[in-house]
Amino acid sequence: MDAILDLLSSPFGGGLAALTAAFLWALASVWFTRLGSHLSVIEVNFLKGMLALILLVITLYLSGGGLQSIPANALGLLLVSGVIGITLGDSAYLQALQHLGPRRTLLLATLAPPMVGLIAWGVLGETLAWTAWLGILLTVAGIAWVILERTPDSAPAFDLKLGLLFGFLAALSQSVALVLSRVALTRTSVDSLQSTILRLAAAVVVLAVWSLLRRKPLLSRSVFRAQPHLWATLGAATFIGTYLAMWLQQVSISLAPAGIVQTLLSASPLFILPIAALQGQKITPRAVLGALLALGGVALLFTG
Repeated sequence: MDAILDLLSSPFGGGLAALTAAFLWALASVWFTRLGSHLSVIEVNFLKGMLALILLVITLYLSGGGLQSIPANALGLLLVSGVIGITLGDSAYLQALQHLGPRRTLLLATLAPPMVGLIAWGVLGETLAWTAWLGILLTVAGIAWVILERTPDSAPAFDLKLGLLFGFLAALSQSVALVLSRVALTRTSVDSLQSTILRLAAAVVVLAVWSLLRRKPLLSRSVFRAQPHLWATLGAATFIGTYLAMWLQQVSISLAPAGIVQTLLSASPLFILPIAALQGQKITPRAVLGALLALGGVALLFTG
């Protein structure tokens, strides 16, 4: 544990945390995709948020921490960040998957890094060296190169207009939420674990209220009774994709500039390549070249 803490506190700690979060989210996305074929977008978003929130509160209690000393300005920023990034952003992303399929939706997600860079420049006054900006461009280009490859798409139906709308909304929501979180983490005494709990709590409450207003169930008991293995899928996906990945995301935001963090978090599509290979899917030379291009961008980000 001490070695991990020392590594995170190093100059590369923020980037390492972001890349680890991206890998975990890629791994969890395999299970979230399976859940999406049985549950609604709001249900998946609510259940993963609720389970992760319970785990995070237990972690906070065991670590001797609390939420009593959080400044009012940080509280407001993080609650708004959770509603925008998780309630709105995650729901829009899951909707985009239904209309565009994963390849096109992930391509739209690469809009987030330049959005974050512009928002952070305007709001936080952050500046990035030209090598860092070049790294962002190379990373985005590499990700786009991988995603734009013509491959069979498993989405049941495509609606380009709605898909583009939801995909753009997801990227914009995540970008705004990340910048708000960075303001709270860098300008107040709140830590990454506290911020993650507050963001999730706000998202879960809004999702619950939204479901109740629409008179939709928060939990499809009949689905889980018919397929009890879904609980294991939900638990595994939530633990690595929401509990660990979101926590590491907040750690990375507190340690590195927002533009760099969002770019590294956008590397999830690259980590899908080895996962897909292990599942027996063919990995093309174009996919490998795209990954190498993006990794070159990551190297520039660390040196920029």
